[in-house]
Amino acid sequence: MVTRIKTAQEITAMRTGGQMLASVLSLLKKRLAVGMSTKDLAIIAANELKSLGGEAAFLGYQGFPDVICISVNDEVVHGIPRPNKIIDEGDIVGLDFGVLYQEMITDAAISVIAGRPKQTGHIRLVDDTSKALQTGIDVVHDKIRTGDIGSAIEMSLKHRNYGIVRDLVGHGVGHNVHEDPNIPNYGRTGTGPWLSAGMTIAIEPMVTLGTDKVITAQDGWTIMTADGSRSAHFEHTVLITEKGAEILTKL
Repeated sequence: MVTRIKTAQEITAMRTGGQMLASVLSLLKKRLAVGMSTKDLAIIAANELKSLGGEAAFLGYQGFPDVICISVNDEVVHGIPRPNKIIDEGDIVGLDFGVLYQEMITDAAISVIAGRPKQTGHIRLVDDTSKALQTGIDVVHDKIRTGDIGSAIEMSLKHRNYGIVRDLVGHGVGHNVHEDPNIPNYGRTGTGPWLSAGMTIAIEPMVTLGTDKVITAQDGWTIMTADGSRSAHFEHTVLITEKGAEILTKL
């Protein structure tokens, strides 16, 4: 499904859904605590979204069994919330959420360190991944190419020996959770598909303290670092404008 120019009505729906999504992630960031299970967080997300009037875009998507993806430490993305998955002191917890509102979808993610960080390197990883997302957003404008975004993200992470996950990428979003084109978090300027004002895309760097290689866990969903290193993930849905980008999921 190719991402296409969104109508004014569709953009309005995505703005509303995006603010619902931001509200849920903000609440989860506030409520997340050592000793909770990842399922506890999923229940909070489901209840809050219901109260706001949105629907969970991920629930049932390609068979996914819950409303939110929660990934801990070496789990990069797509972690299934579980009542026996308990959050420990210093865990890096990735919260990836999607909202369906008036048939339009927004998608965003944050990574949060539970309690006291284990080491300063974990703080840097989370901060640098967040900054990399903003760097990617900052270069967006009408008639940009996907390689321009990927290059900006990659360059922002060059000062440390991070792994930038290559098997997972950003994407178009709106009518579906995943639309074309793919938007890698690495690349060369002046390459890749063109993007136009009125398109909506999800930019989402996934960064590790080790290898860029990933594996799939036995549950068939959770994507993990191949070397067991910790990872962080941030994502926003943005509307491309004539001169820049509007973040639709801004917390």
